[in-house]
Amino acid sequence: MTPVSALRSDVQALLEHGSVHASPGGQYSFRVIGPCCRLFDREELPWPCCRLAWRSKEPSWRRVGRRFVPDLASRRCPSYSVELLQPGSRPTVTLLTLFSMRLTPELQEWWYSRLPKSMVALNHTPSVSFVEDQC
Repeated sequence: MTPVSALRSDVQALLEHGSVHASPGGQYSFRVIGPCCRLFDREELPWPCCRLAWRSKEPSWRRVGRRFVPDLASRRCPSYSVELLQPGSRPTVTLLTLFSMRLTPELQEWWYSRLPKSMVALNHTPSVSFVEDQC
């Protein structure tokens, strides 16, 4: 049996905008629009939820904390906004997370960083100088 770590490859760079790639299973192709951060909408949590503020025996629908948070399941994997190119049908725009790939620690820090420097407008792509500034 092959270990799981041998099946995953580390991502060293972003996929280029406009580049076309085959899906991991080879059933379709996709054109990359750009990288994106997959967020989880806490408003869609089922009732009752431990994140709701409780008063007495009735739940309060006041949200505690942020509404949109990074999706924990996909934070170590790259997510892209893509256009699916399926033979015989119209292109479809969607989000695609490549779970078979892992982000390097530097790319993961750029992708899901909470540091104030990550919110700078010029930080739209990872660069060596930006990563070095954070260290």
